[in-house]
Amino acid sequence: MFNWLQEIADYLVFDVFGMSTEGHLSKALNFFIYDTVKIFLLLFVIIFLMGIVNSYFPVDKVRNYLSRNKLFGFEYLMASFFGVVTPFCSCSSIPLFIGFVKGGIPLGVTFSFLVTSPLVNEVAIGLFLGLFGVKTTVIYVVSGILLGTISGAILQKLKLEKYLSPWVKEVLIHSQKEQAVFTAEKYPFRNRLPFIWKEVLKILKGILPYVLIGIAIGGLMHGYIPEGFFEQYMSRDNLWAVPVSTILAVPMYSNASGVLPIVQVLVAKGIPLGTAIAFMMGVVGLSLPEAMLLKKVMSLKLIAIFFGVVTLCIIISGYIFNFIF
Repeated sequence: MFNWLQEIADYLVFDVFGMSTEGHLSKALNFFIYDTVKIFLLLFVIIFLMGIVNSYFPVDKVRNYLSRNKLFGFEYLMASFFGVVTPFCSCSSIPLFIGFVKGGIPLGVTFSFLVTSPLVNEVAIGLFLGLFGVKTTVIYVVSGILLGTISGAILQKLKLEKYLSPWVKEVLIHSQKEQAVFTAEKYPFRNRLPFIWKEVLKILKGILPYVLIGIAIGGLMHGYIPEGFFEQYMSRDNLWAVPVSTILAVPMYSNASGVLPIVQVLVAKGIPLGTAIAFMMGVVGLSLPEAMLLKKVMSLKLIAIFFGVVTLCIIISGYIFNFIF
């Protein structure tokens, strides 16, 4: 989908700037250019679409629907399924997180989406099928959905709304006032566009520094962490390999499709599949760039709680995978 963008980044770094294709700095810069443009294109489209949805969003109906379907965590399961069918990385999932909260969706349900969305999508599923076969893919998809469902349910029980950032609370108040206007008067779409556009610019401006810092961190990690660095900590004989692999993955940054080839190499070198997948889930779902973005919408305490719960679920999943295989 973004091959043309990668070609532009390659042209700028290797042809225009004349940098070596094997240099650490050139790899980091290439990653930064590619991901900055890609993520901002995605952010713009997602925020604009969510603005349209939110301007028509039947908040009361959604709340009533969720309140009627709370048996056995149904609402968390549905949010996780929605995460599967949305092909977004953790960074571009943030606008959808804001849209969920603005729409009156409970925070735990929103977290279920935020956990599952970067972990499992149709691209990752296709690659998983090709690399590991049907059985492993099914187990991976099910575990990803359960991870989101369980994490969301746990986080909802902790009642963490008070730890949302003041910026999000301000956005919510503004959104409620705006929705009241739209509800009171039947605005045609053309009259809603100025409000939607204003909201797009406001959110983009608010998260811009965090996106750039997060991508810069990811680029440095991408360019400077040597190959084979993690393998020494992930051997089959190490009882603590799963938690160590999950923690070591946090400084990394990639989407599921980007890190899957690395998982294949790790498994080929004898690293247990559960350990390798725990590493992949840590890279995708617990990255420092994601934490930088979340800082705009959550307090540090909420980020720590969110990462802690997801880390625990990933570690448990890794051990289960190792037991099964």
